[in-house]
Amino acid sequence: MNVLIEGLGSIALKHIEAIYECVSDAKIFALRSGKGSRTHPKVIDVFDLKNLDADLDFILISNPSYQHGNSISKFLEYGVPLFIEKPSLISLKGSAKLLEKVGEKGINTYVACNLRFLPIMKFLKEEFLKNTPLEIRSYSGSYLPDWRPGTDYRKSYSALDEMGGGVHLDLIHELDYLFYLLGKPLHTYSIINKVSNLEITSKDYAHYHLEYPSTMVSVSLNYFRKIPKRDIEITFDGKVWKVDLLKSTITDLQNGELIYTSDISIYDTYKLQMQYFMALIKGDERPINDLAESIEVLKICLNETT
Repeated sequence: MNVLIEGLGSIALKHIEAIYECVSDAKIFALRSGKGSRTHPKVIDVFDLKNLDADLDFILISNPSYQHGNSISKFLEYGVPLFIEKPSLISLKGSAKLLEKVGEKGINTYVACNLRFLPIMKFLKEEFLKNTPLEIRSYSGSYLPDWRPGTDYRKSYSALDEMGGGVHLDLIHELDYLFYLLGKPLHTYSIINKVSNLEITSKDYAHYHLEYPSTMVSVSLNYFRKIPKRDIEITFDGKVWKVDLLKSTITDLQNGELIYTSDISIYDTYKLQMQYFMALIKGDERPINDLAESIEVLKICLNETT
């Protein structure tokens, strides 16, 4: 298997590890901008695509988010599936035309929202088919300076608005799994702001209210919580569940009963996600979260749903 990667940051390293766990003899090439760029011992550097002499099985786009649109357009000519790190884009400008190009080429796309691959999400989806939740409160808070140990958080793309940073885009996972669980909301309201003392130009707080026919949903995201928390509180008619995504548990808050637990962690989802994608490009899986679907989630993220 031959794979080309554009962007060799921290998230790309997780995808590289996942590729090798799935296909131990894979050959991975990285498109580099210059010889001073970060290297990887198991990756072959490529400085000019004209010098790439390999039949590619897919291309993985994991460069800064603001470059994704150009990268997708550039790689369409190769006619191979595209694995795109989230968010697929940082604005809706030009997205319709880009979707049209992808459709014309008939390219398989997948946008990497790995929380979909937590078994706990499948459990919730099946539960929602039986019991409609009345209210869902989703929360994800963590401390941006702790995200990438050994680096200056102020220089990361997350910290820079002009590079597509911002908690609403970085943590689009929450909106994505709600889209997976409930579908498209009827109405969306949001507050996206910079409220902390973090030395960043991007937004560090986002709050969403999503309205569904029978379910009210709120989503809170931030970069400034020093004790990480990622959970969901679900109110049904007659019961309340607490979903801890960091521990992969569901607890009934009325009686303390452990409803669900799993040994599969968020870290494990990178391999599960890559296994899915490789099955997709072989024709053994149906498409989920392709570029078109990711843009529907992006519309919610940016509160541009009309």
